[in-house]
Order: sequence, then C-alpha cells, then structure tokens
Amino acid sequence: QVQLVESGGGLAQPGGSLTLSCAASGFTFISASMSWARQAPGKGLEWVSGINSDCSITVYADSVKGRFTVSRDNAKRTMFLQMNELKPEDTALYHCAMGGLRVGFPVPYRGQGIQVTVSS
Repeated sequence: QVQLVESGGGLAQPGGSLTLSCAASGFTFISASMSWARQAPGKGLEWVSGINSDCSITVYADSVKGRFTVSRDNAKRTMFLQMNELKPEDTALYHCAMGGLRVGFPVPYRGQGIQVTVSS
C-alpha cells in the first residue's frame, strides 16, 4: 500500500533552517508529482509547494516563496523541503503528499505529518 513518511521536523529559532524528508513507497514514485502542505493550529490545510516527476517544475505558495526549496531524489524515492529564514508563522504540522503539484490538484494520498515549531 502507499506509504508516505515524513521526518526532519522539530524546533527551530526564527531565522533558522530545517530540512524535511518524505520517504515514499507503494507506488511508482518516479512518475508521480509530489507536494507539501501544512496545517497550523486552529487553521485549515495550506498547500505549500509542489514538484513534478522530473523536477522540471517547482511551485511555491507566496507565503514561502524565496525561503523554501522543494526537491526530490527519484533513485531514493524521497522528497525534501529545505526551509530557510523560518518565521513563527511557519509553525505547523507538515504533510507530504502524492499529487497536488499546484493548489487544487488532486491529492490521492497524504502522510501523517511532522511537526515544525518556530520559536525563540
């Protein structure tokens, strides 16, 4: 079955960096677009970034553009989210997903999520 497992979250100071990883299994990773979304406490799910199968297209929400970088290693079936210049408002549960290259695109599967907390 499809499995998406996030790792790399934790506590960071404002202005700091974290890198999230998403290990994928159970589907043809090399053919799938992938994405990240987040849910802050008391708020709805926010799409963050998407990447297509061959990395030729990367898309970002305005709230993270210029600070976050999405990438993937198809040989290792892993997607990454490099997060720099972190802000307290980046605090959220971050989910990786199959699909969702852009806002509104279908997301057949989503991982359980990993907590990111930005605080001094």
